[in-house]
Amino acid sequence: MLEKRENGIDFLYESSIMSSLLYFVTGGKQPMQPLSQSRAPIYEALERLKRRRVVPFDVPGHKRGRGNPDLVNFLGEKCVGIDVNSMKPLDNLCQPVSVIKEAEQLAAEAFGASHAFFMVGGTTSAVQSMVLSVCHAGDKIILPRNVHKSVINALVLCGAIPVYVNPEVEPKLGISLGMKVSEVERAILDNPGAVAVLVNNPTYYGICSDIRSIVELAHKYEMMVLADEAHGTHFYFGENLPVSAMAAGADMSAISMHKSGGSLTQSSLLLTGEHVNWEYVHQVINLTQTTSASYLLMSSLDISRRNLVLHGKDAFAKVVEMAEYARSEINGIGGYYAYGRELINGDSIFDFDVTKLSVYTRDLGLAGIEVYDLLRDEYDIQIELGDLTNIMAYISIGDRIQDIERLVGALFDIKRRYTKSSAKMLDSEYINPIVLESPQAAFYAEKDYLPIRATVGRTCGEFVMCYPPGIPILAPGEMITQDIIEYILYAKEKGCSLQGTEDPEVEYLNVLKDERQVWKD
Repeated sequence: MLEKRENGIDFLYESSIMSSLLYFVTGGKQPMQPLSQSRAPIYEALERLKRRRVVPFDVPGHKRGRGNPDLVNFLGEKCVGIDVNSMKPLDNLCQPVSVIKEAEQLAAEAFGASHAFFMVGGTTSAVQSMVLSVCHAGDKIILPRNVHKSVINALVLCGAIPVYVNPEVEPKLGISLGMKVSEVERAILDNPGAVAVLVNNPTYYGICSDIRSIVELAHKYEMMVLADEAHGTHFYFGENLPVSAMAAGADMSAISMHKSGGSLTQSSLLLTGEHVNWEYVHQVINLTQTTSASYLLMSSLDISRRNLVLHGKDAFAKVVEMAEYARSEINGIGGYYAYGRELINGDSIFDFDVTKLSVYTRDLGLAGIEVYDLLRDEYDIQIELGDLTNIMAYISIGDRIQDIERLVGALFDIKRRYTKSSAKMLDSEYINPIVLESPQAAFYAEKDYLPIRATVGRTCGEFVMCYPPGIPILAPGEMITQDIIEYILYAKEKGCSLQGTEDPEVEYLNVLKDERQVWKD
């Protein structure tokens, strides 16, 4: 019998199979313990399994590390010992009924969502599952062009048509901004059949759109709102930070817990709101997510959620304090511009995430990627991002004030040693594309393989992007212009990591063989 409580937590009681399962999960104690945010069900189940000293005749084949001593020496016995396969006492991510289900319910409660899914393929898989859950072939989705590649990858998979709200570019910094509500409304009115709006909350650089107003507008026209919150986990737990997607009423959100939330790399969450058919979303997730989910990743999500609920408010207050201190010290050096809330204009920059330490470097005659490389190679400091005009240092719960001091000192030294003329530098990080065909049609079309300088005016058949941040310079179906080619070559010269192309050297590009336009927006 399935009994549903008012708090939305489901328990199975009258099932001999479930009773047996509960016996193992709870170490022989029944019934299942009530949910509490101080608990971590997956972690607790793994601890119980370790105490039982079960003999493994299942996968993984290293058998708790015994078959691969080098792996044990590198990762440690504790880590390798809980790299286990799905079994009844540990539940199964494809169809959770016990400890994983509990952990996901706790995550949903912590984030103010109706349902939460543990994702072990990174936020890329969460973003793609959002889009695939909402969009079918031929459907239109409204989104900013400065989305992560995972969004456009999802359009390639499902055949949906992007309607881009091309963001403004901040004239000095050269970065793309948020979506104006008026531009979103115009896109909705021009595309009455569109099914959803996707919002970055925030962008890689910390820029936030007015997501509350966008949600109200989209819901007025019976459209769903999807949020890419890869860089916004802390919005749910800190104070005086931009509004989270779930608090703003969004229907779905992809959360990178491994970024500011402290879990292991590749572990993320997909959140759904009250009007979303989460059972269908679960089916979509299972189309692509592994059937061999890592318990290292899932337990890290479980433990990190507990940590954020219990300590996140204080932890992120310290993060904000450190980031604001760093911003003040860097601006005191001169030549750099560590930007913050002063950019807010109530529209295309509705809010700003001050934990993102984004710094403009072009006035020193240095591209951001050059400062990025200098910090790593000369000062043993690894920052998150360097593009053509900016760097971004990710400040989060694991940072210390002495690390901030070291970064500030290194930036001061770089200014003293490496400043040069900026006369011949590019001054923009973003070029609005001209869309000629749908991503899916272009990606699967027949192609010519041409030297990059011979592709002006042709339609791109592949992705070209700097990573990070993973925002495509070109996506399949977009026109290749001279400005874009010069930008790509400049980024390559400066040392940006260019990805997405068949040619690893980015000397050739795939362009559509048949230039007839299959689709035009």
